[in-house]
Order: sequence, then C-alpha cells, then structure tokens
Amino acid sequence: MATRTPTHTPAHTAPKPPILPDPPAWRMTYAEIAALAQVQRPVPTTWARRHPDFPAPVAHEDGRPLFDARAVVDWLASTGRGNTDARRLRAELALHTLAAWRTPALPASALIGALTALLCLHQQLDAPVADGRPWNTVLDRAADLDPDDRFLLSELRALPDPDRTGPALAHLADELIDAAYNPAEAFDWVLQARPRLGSRDLAADEPAPAVVRALAALSGVDTLAEGSVIAVLHSRAGDLPAALHDLAAEDSAHVYLAADPDPARVRLVRRRMLVRGVYEFRLDVVDGEELTADEWGYPDLLVCALPYEPAETRDAKTVLDQVAALTDYLDTGSTAVVLGPADVLTGPLARHGDADRLRRSFLKPGLLKAAISLPDGAYAYRPGYRTAVWVLARVPEAERTGLVLLADYSAQPLTEPVLDALAEDISIWRTSGWKRDPRHEPRHAAIVHATDLDDHPGAAFTPQHRTLASRHTRTVVERPAVIADLERRLTDLQKRARTGELRLRAQAELRSEARPVRRTSVGRLLRTRRLRRRPGHRFAPEHLTPEGHYPVLTPEEILGTARIGARRMDRGIFLTAYGHAQFTEPGDLVVTAHPHFGVYVDTEGVSLVAAPARILRVPRDADPPVRPRVLAALLRAAAAEHARTSGAVRASRRIEDLVVPDLSRAEADLYEAVLAEIEGRAALLREQTAALDDLTRVMAAGMADGTLTIQQLPRTTADIDTH
Repeated sequence: MATRTPTHTPAHTAPKPPILPDPPAWRMTYAEIAALAQVQRPVPTTWARRHPDFPAPVAHEDGRPLFDARAVVDWLASTGRGNTDARRLRAELALHTLAAWRTPALPASALIGALTALLCLHQQLDAPVADGRPWNTVLDRAADLDPDDRFLLSELRALPDPDRTGPALAHLADELIDAAYNPAEAFDWVLQARPRLGSRDLAADEPAPAVVRALAALSGVDTLAEGSVIAVLHSRAGDLPAALHDLAAEDSAHVYLAADPDPARVRLVRRRMLVRGVYEFRLDVVDGEELTADEWGYPDLLVCALPYEPAETRDAKTVLDQVAALTDYLDTGSTAVVLGPADVLTGPLARHGDADRLRRSFLKPGLLKAAISLPDGAYAYRPGYRTAVWVLARVPEAERTGLVLLADYSAQPLTEPVLDALAEDISIWRTSGWKRDPRHEPRHAAIVHATDLDDHPGAAFTPQHRTLASRHTRTVVERPAVIADLERRLTDLQKRARTGELRLRAQAELRSEARPVRRTSVGRLLRTRRLRRRPGHRFAPEHLTPEGHYPVLTPEEILGTARIGARRMDRGIFLTAYGHAQFTEPGDLVVTAHPHFGVYVDTEGVSLVAAPARILRVPRDADPPVRPRVLAALLRAAAAEHARTSGAVRASRRIEDLVVPDLSRAEADLYEAVLAEIEGRAALLREQTAALDDLTRVMAAGMADGTLTIQQLPRTTADIDTH
C-alpha cells in the first residue's frame, strides 16, 4: 500500500489524560530533572532553593527527594528554564512514563516494537490511533494495512494484557507525534531513548549518531540524481538508512534497499522508512546479508558499517573479503562508503601476507578513493574499537586519476565540527573528479599516488608525509625566521640576567624576641573589611577555548598545572551568557581549596574566575593596608601546615580559619618589595623557558615533516668568545 505524505497531526482540542502505569512511574530525581532539562546536576537543586514555585517533593526514597514529573515539565515549560524546548519536554515526559511499562511480561524489545508499530500506523492512517475505539478495532485497521504481516501486525498482537496496555501505548504514540513535527521525528525519539528503555541490544552495535550523520554526509547522497538506488547492508535498527533519507534532496524519489540478518530489525527498518514517507514500491528490506540487486539493479550508492568483531577473533583477510564482496554491487559511476576496523582498513599489515595483497588489490583498478582513520568513540558501547572509513568508486578507466586521499582524524575529538570538516574534504575530493583541487587543501589529510602505496607492502594507509603544496604554506616558509627571532630573544634574556637588572636584596635576619609578631586570620580580615570575598562562577566547558578576549582562571591555573591564559572566553559569549559574572581587579588574590590549597595574585586584573575558585579582594581604603603578594605568601605557608591528609575529604582548616602574621606597614612594604623582585626574576626565567619551549616545538615540527634541516656552519671568533 502506498504511504501518504506525512503531515503534522493537529493537537487535540482537549488532551486526554494519559493512562498511568503506576504513580511512581511519574516520579523523578534531581539527576533525572537535570538530564531532562539538559543542565548540570547541581542546577535543579539551585532552582529548588531559589524559586518558591519550583515543585515540592512528593516522596523520598533512600533519602533522595522525588518530584512529580508532570509538575516539573509544566514548571520548565512555563519558566523557560533549562536547555530543552517545550516539544521535547512533552516527548521526554511520554518516554519517561513509557519506561515504567517495561516488565518481565513486556520486555523492552516488545515495548519498542509495539510503540514504533503504533507510530507507523498513525502515519499510514494519517489519523490518531487512540480514538476511543476498542483495541480489536486497532488490530483490524493494522491488518488491513499489513495483510501479509511484513512490518507491524505481529508487534501489536504480541502485547500482553492488550485491552489495558494497547490503548495506553496508543495514547502515548499520539502524544509523541503531537509533540514532534511529524511521525518520523517521534519515531527517532523512541529509538534514541532505547538505552533508557532497556533495549541496549538495539544500540550496542550502532555507530554513534554523529558518525552516522558523517557517513551520510560524505556519501554524497545529496548529489544523486532523482530515482537513484541507495543500499545499506547490515542496516541494524535503521540509523544509516534514515540518515541517508534525511540528507537526500526533497522529493528525490530514491529507491531504498536494505538487508540485515535479524528478522526483527528488518521489520523495524521497514517501519522506520515507511514512517518517513517512503512508498512501499520504492522500499525493499530483506532478511539476510545480500541485497536484492537482481530485481532493482546496481545501487548508485552503497553504505555499510561492517559488523563488529572482537580483536581477539578478528581476521584481516576475512574483513577485506567482506569489503571485496561489497564491490560486486558497484557498477560504473557507483560509490560505496564502508565503516570498519581501523587496524585492517588503515593500519599496517604483515608484508606480502594474504591481507596485505588483498588490500593493495583495491588500488590498481582505482577502486579506493579515500581511506580515513576516525576519532575514537565511533561506537558508544565499544570504547576500545578504533574505526576507519573507505570510500570506493568504480570509474571508467579513462577517468582514473591514480590518486588516493589518506586522512588521519584519530587524534581529533569526535565532535560535529571535526566530522563536518571531514565531510567537506571528501565532498570537494569527489566533486573535483578524485583530483587535487588547487583551491582547497584537505585538513589532516594527504593526496598520494596509489602506486606509492602499492610499492610499499604492509605500509599503513595513513598520511606519512606532507603534501608538496603544504611545503609552501606561510607557516612552513616562515619557520627559519621564527627560529631566528627566538634565538635573538633568548640572547636578550641572557643579557638581562647578566647585567643584574633584577638583583635580590632580601637582607633577612632573625627577629628579636622583644618584637613578637601579631597574628590574625582570614576570617578576621574579612570581618574587619580589610579583605572582601567575591565568588567564582560556573562556566560551560565548551565556552572555554584557547582563543578569546578574557583569560579564565580555574583551579588548574591557580595550582600551576595549567598555563595562565590557556583558557579564555570570547567577549560575545560572555556578554550573552555570563553578563552577571565579575572581572578581577589588579591585586586580587584568587584562591582555591580543591583539590588542595592554591593562591594566585592577579596583578593585571580583567580575568574571570571559575568556581570553586574565588576572589579575595584587597580594598584600597583598608587600614592598615594588606599587601597582596605578602598575604599570598603567608597563606601558602599557613596552608602547608594544615594540608589535607591522605584519605581525608577536606583539609583540616578552611581558608577563613588560616592564621597569618599581621605585619606592620613598614615590614609589609619591605617584604612586598622582596617578593616583587623574586616575582620579576621568576618572570624572566619563565620567559626563557617559554622561548626554549617554542624553539623546541618549531624545530621539531620542521624536522618531523621534512621541511627543515640543520647545516654545519664555521665557528667564528665571537662564537669562541661566548664559550
């Protein structure tokens, strides 16, 4: 039966109250509220403390407060707090209640099967399925749509206690579609929630969503002609076919073929594509490991994520045989994108072994167009499984370029920007006819001759050398000048140290017993307003980058484990998201007690402080005055006497309880001058160290990529004198 074009179902004029499995199913913890609102765990606790209208707990379990989920969703929707839009909040609420239906009689697989069948039925009928009619009527309508029981009838008939369970799930299906833009989005929401619903078997062997979208993007599906044939082997739960359909041009009328050895997954993929508006006469999902190419013809695009196999039993020759079998489906002009184990597709192999010969056999006919090592984490449930992608294309012999793009993204994070950059490189590589485009230099990649790979048996299919064009980039050309500048800077720093610009004059002596030192505490300094306390602020990690307008001081910078200025924030992000945060002022002490005590004197100011660090500010009108460097040095000494012992949760004293000498104005001024000289000498040493580090880094980069060399120069009299 031909499917109808999916349309958004109008919201009910009078929403029916959902059929509840049990009141406890609607209860949420603080952690679940944070996950629902997409905020950090402490945020809901802060909401409950600061906002009187936040829902009160309805029960307690093991000391944890439990909240009514419906009240929480209403509060989030009405206040606009959190990072989840109102549509998704409603869907998440429905999914939250759905999880409570999972019982031994109704396992997660059957639960997801029935709900997705109801979503598909709603889309096929273009009408709600929870319309008050008996459950048998729903089954009769499903039988009319699916007389051969190919995609939804068995899932609905398998429900236990159908007269109670069936209408409840039907109502939840309608509610999900009302919250979504269309049934396809609601269907995807359910599958995204399958780990929470207990169906981890459906998600264990699926690539991460970001990787699925990247495979679809670099496949070139959006460039295919109308009516092209798209095939997916080992379709699993249908993430890849769905992503390809979503990226294809609208009204492209493509034919979708898929195959999977699991009959239940085959039925799930059929439902997932039908609910997207793919007509049945353009869809063929079969049970097995072979496509129905004889009936539909060669696919124009083939995408496959090879089944996972543990490294202990993985055989490289067998994996490559699977890839070779896929190329049998490729006709002239067809493309294949294959995701598989990196140790086989791009790693080194035994020289002249069966696997090595088979891998190099893809080079001579020009089949292999790109080999890409992906970042770690491509499979969420297989953290140690490193993957790679092959792009294969069969082109006429006259159009073969003999070039292969090798890309290594294994050291990059698995993020959308990184994968988008990869997809862009492959798109340009494809549209240029598998030839170099002088207007674009691939990132983390090199274009090499296939013969170079074939002439090195067993060598890894990864970029080993810089391309010829990259040798003429500005960074490479300017390296000798950069090194010369660093050498001159080091010479100037050495002269400054020798001329005695910074000479220590501590002139310390033993204190007379007739002049005992007075003592005070940080708490007393705060109470007498000789110090003021300012809090740090919580910043989202993604907002802290190496580039930006304002330095951010975290405990790592204060403790010296990170360089000052390594984390910064853009001015635009600060003004839009953190306008309430305060800058430091010159002379502020930034302190932290976690993981242990640390203090840093910000002599320049205009920095941001990240919690749990905080600011101790010295007022200008303090009497007697407090010298920032002196107080910082004394606090370090006091904290060392009361350091946290091994295994203790916290230090023996709070920062406010630390006792320090309360020096006279004259003595504090002398001590401040000595500390300033020490700080100047330390700054000079840090400059030398930084210059040496830069020199080491630039020379190593040039020597590693083969763009620099060192030549023996004759020694001059000046060189001999300096030694």
